[in-house]
Amino acid sequence: MSIHHGFNFPFEKARDIDMLILDVDGVMTDGSIIMDKNGDELKAFNVRDGHGIKLIQRIGIKIAIITGRGSPVVEARAKDLGIDYVIQKSLNKAEALAKLEITSGISANHCAMMGDDIIDLPPMYRCGLSLAPADACPAVLNHVDWISDCPGGRGAIRQAAEGLLIAKDAWSDVMDRYQISPSDCGWSI
Repeated sequence: MSIHHGFNFPFEKARDIDMLILDVDGVMTDGSIIMDKNGDELKAFNVRDGHGIKLIQRIGIKIAIITGRGSPVVEARAKDLGIDYVIQKSLNKAEALAKLEITSGISANHCAMMGDDIIDLPPMYRCGLSLAPADACPAVLNHVDWISDCPGGRGAIRQAAEGLLIAKDAWSDVMDRYQISPSDCGWSI
């Protein structure tokens, strides 16, 4: 097993995070959009990313989705995971973040956002913590606090969730039932 991401995770910034905001295509998925002959959309979600979301929900971190596209598949996945806030068809994600602050009562400086493309940058600049999957576009990779070792839809959210658990000193609260330590998951802290 390789040691990977623990050395550069911004634990100090992550201590104050109360909400994780996620883009969908390229973050919750690998960015692929599959359409059938009727134009119905399918997306593939990573179960380990989903479990990462559930792990941080157990310590009270809220989850939100802000996506530029609209899809019933996203609504279904959000419902399945108990995601608190879903904003779809948002072409101005900074405006969506401002609305989310009002709706949730959580200010942007207490939010982390994971995005992969330039449309995600304006709200990421306002958030207290910005995160990206390994395969995000270069403009995003050059402007975030942390880059996962994993690509979008392939474990990036899970790594971020584990980092948040460690930063909030809540690893044992959630992970003791599995009898694993951060180092068992590749964290070199």
